[in-house]
Amino acid sequence: MTEKTMWIIVRAIITLFAWGAGGYVLHGFEYFKAVDEVDNIIGMLPVALVITGAGAITAILWMRRTKQFIPVSAALALFAVLSITLFPTALRGNWWINMSIVEGVEATPDLTVYAPFSEGSKTAKLGEKSTLALTGSLPVLDGATALYPVYAAFAEAVYDKDSFSQDYVLCTNTRSAYEAVIAGERDIIFVAGASEQQMAAAKAAGADLRFTPIGREAFVFLVGKSNPIDDITYQRIRNIYSGKTANWNTLGWNKGGRIIAFQRPEGSGSQTGLQYIMGGLPIQSPQPLPDASLIGTNSLMKQVSVEWRGVQPAIGYSYRYYATTMYANPDAKMLRVNGAEPSLENIKNGRYPFAADFYAVTNGEPEGNSKLLIDWILSEQGQELITKTGYTPVI
Repeated sequence: MTEKTMWIIVRAIITLFAWGAGGYVLHGFEYFKAVDEVDNIIGMLPVALVITGAGAITAILWMRRTKQFIPVSAALALFAVLSITLFPTALRGNWWINMSIVEGVEATPDLTVYAPFSEGSKTAKLGEKSTLALTGSLPVLDGATALYPVYAAFAEAVYDKDSFSQDYVLCTNTRSAYEAVIAGERDIIFVAGASEQQMAAAKAAGADLRFTPIGREAFVFLVGKSNPIDDITYQRIRNIYSGKTANWNTLGWNKGGRIIAFQRPEGSGSQTGLQYIMGGLPIQSPQPLPDASLIGTNSLMKQVSVEWRGVQPAIGYSYRYYATTMYANPDAKMLRVNGAEPSLENIKNGRYPFAADFYAVTNGEPEGNSKLLIDWILSEQGQELITKTGYTPVI
């Protein structure tokens, strides 16, 4: 075999590797699954960068080795390096200066109606005396807004009324509750699973988070009531939130215009729910809104029904109980996913694909009254309160 032949073989192998690696990357980020539904320039950029990078490497390998082609080779090498460098940014569509999820004072439901031992409290009640009565050092509770009615009902059922104060049952939201239990400022928090960042923060602080599943809930996707689409597939949700699909006409609504995909801040329970659904697929960074007024009340439950140019083009997400009971928006509707409604029955039988456990979380193995409370929550009475509140029991 001559040296020339050997060099041709080497170049061919490197070329095949470059294109094969590019194809493997695009497959891993589901571009082949969404080949018919990538409908926007931002969503196409990762594909363009892979083609540009592999094409530049191929051209460098196969062009003549003469002085006149040195500038061209250098330019192609720059294109290849830029393609590789910009690829992570392109995956997240993160091209906008200072673009982030707008955070501020969010409109929230009135939680005082669920406060334990308050007059006219809406907390679920047992039809009999609780088998557990806690006295002495009462566990300090905190958690997600959507779960406050559940753990408020637990406290009202088992805490000694004379020893109770509202400082024992707080509701600061998922992100703050995790921070507090990691810092040792709460005994039990009631939340969805932790995000990667929250687990990393716990590890850095030397906290040993213990997760006890106590109930199940559906993670739901919502659109405006006038949106004609009632059913969406799991894959299309992934396409929307990874930035591949940006227009409603791709999903069959020709007059819908651009999809406005709202998100929640990092560390919130619903954002962590979206991250679980997306798996390892990068979530697209928030894109500029057509108009700043669409931010509205800074509540996703309200934002999802905004109108723009005569249509309701938004999509968002929440948990079923919060969206239907605690902070319902009559101008929004929940979507079926893969043909299944997020009903209690479908959560139980597993037909609805986005049903997940929620947890009682402690820093270390629960002890004393905290252990007694968690054990009781997993008893028939505790699970009854979960059911009566409107969630799905785990037992």
